[in-house]
Amino acid sequence: MAAHSRGATPVPPDARPRLTVLSGPSGVGKSTVVAHMRKAHPEVWLSVSATTRKPRPGERHGVQYFFVDDGEFDKLIANGELLEWAEFAGNRYGTPREAVQDRLAAGESVLLEIDLQGARQVRDSMPEAQLVFLAPPSWEELVRRLTGRGTELPEVIARRLEAAKTELAAEPEFDTTLVNTSVEDVAQELLTLMRVV
Repeated sequence: MAAHSRGATPVPPDARPRLTVLSGPSGVGKSTVVAHMRKAHPEVWLSVSATTRKPRPGERHGVQYFFVDDGEFDKLIANGELLEWAEFAGNRYGTPREAVQDRLAAGESVLLEIDLQGARQVRDSMPEAQLVFLAPPSWEELVRRLTGRGTELPEVIARRLEAAKTELAAEPEFDTTLVNTSVEDVAQELLTLMRVV
């Protein structure tokens, strides 16, 4: 399925670089799409979020996330060091502001992979950002992906499914929607939107 725009205004080519925000419900495949895209185009800079969540197997500090405790996260908020932050499933996640601004100033395209709350905060603080919503092919497919991970407790999955309903309802707030029927196709469409290809 092709991407379709929702009220996006054309941006002149000289307006690069631009911050692109990829968001969508938990389990829709945001991380998978981004990993596929960066394999082909490692020059795309993906912001690494700070989180109070414990690392999952195979995750490394500074690669997937900056793993911090609650006290460190409180300091980041108090010092205005986060572009956005949100609490989800009992953990907090945030985007370090300085690294994003430095990359944009250097003329690089920047991608944030964040949740709905974070996307709204970015829109408020950086209205020029391009917000892209990644949608599942269907609700049933999203449920299958969330329950098939096998890494979370049933009550966590239930919370994620409840949150996903709210997140799906927010789709009209985004500039563009991409439907994740094919990781390869969506990654290509995202690169095109970011003007990397």
